[in-house]
Amino acid sequence: MMKSKKTSPKIRIIDLFAGIGGIRLGVEHAFGASNVDCVFTSEIDVNALRTYNHHFKEDNFPLDITTVAERSVPSHDLLLAGFPCQPFSQAGLKKGFEDCRGSLFFDIARILKEHRPTMFLLENVKQLKGHDKGRTLKTIIAVLEEMDYTVHIDVLRAKDFGVPQNRERVFIVGILGNNSSFQFPRPSHIHTSVSSILEQDVDPKYTISDRLWEGHQRRKKEHLEKGNGFGFSLFSETSTYTNTISARYYKDGSEILIEQAGKNPRKLTPREAARLQGFPDTFEIPVSDTQAYRQFGNSVAVPVIQAIGVELSKVWDTLNTEQKDYCYA
Repeated sequence: MMKSKKTSPKIRIIDLFAGIGGIRLGVEHAFGASNVDCVFTSEIDVNALRTYNHHFKEDNFPLDITTVAERSVPSHDLLLAGFPCQPFSQAGLKKGFEDCRGSLFFDIARILKEHRPTMFLLENVKQLKGHDKGRTLKTIIAVLEEMDYTVHIDVLRAKDFGVPQNRERVFIVGILGNNSSFQFPRPSHIHTSVSSILEQDVDPKYTISDRLWEGHQRRKKEHLEKGNGFGFSLFSETSTYTNTISARYYKDGSEILIEQAGKNPRKLTPREAARLQGFPDTFEIPVSDTQAYRQFGNSVAVPVIQAIGVELSKVWDTLNTEQKDYCYA
């Protein structure tokens, strides 16, 4: 008598509010790209899709998920969404599913309700937990549990998973049915250093001008006099991690400036911004610097997603493994 090998089917995913594909990339790293079949992508920004399609070798077109009928979305096993946090049309828990109308979460909810995938992974800003005194998140949880999902929520920091950035995001994972087998990953405690993402021989165009540097210093001094800590932030190769990079980084780079001996500080290059989010150097950047900063600032820390994806893959394997006994005469 012998047992068969454990096998799991290829997992079908849909990628909503896809951006440049950071969540998908992390999931592919966790499951193995050949084990992931992306059957639907939704992203409205044409420049983000240009980067997405360039990397994943696809030809998706800009698509507003609010205009897509849920029945037209293909059947899938795992829903991914880094959805924007918008105020709900109604606060509270009186109407359940109806409470989320008017928010983009509603579009996730109606797709989940229609297709009931085995799992989902949602990402949002940390502030979602306190939005509307916590009522927004309570509504989200109530809607998901109403659809028979076991819901897991945690705030994870990029710097705890080997990424030299102080980026905190809330993650919501759901497993269909009464299933508590999922656990969020524990911090890897990998040492981080800004030096790990810095390029050598950086083009002088990334050094900020005298005028901009003087403006940064003046504004910071004014904020200090008012008793707050706003203003530019300066980092060096010996820094353990940086501030959170945002979509507005293209404007003046004030949240993350890199020291230079004998020169004004400089902005990160687009490749450094990509590395700061954990994107591999094989992830090509086919857009302008301005668009690249926006796109990476709006994206996710890929290693964090990968760590969550590893835990999701364990659940997937457990749910899909078939053990067969073969008897031989």
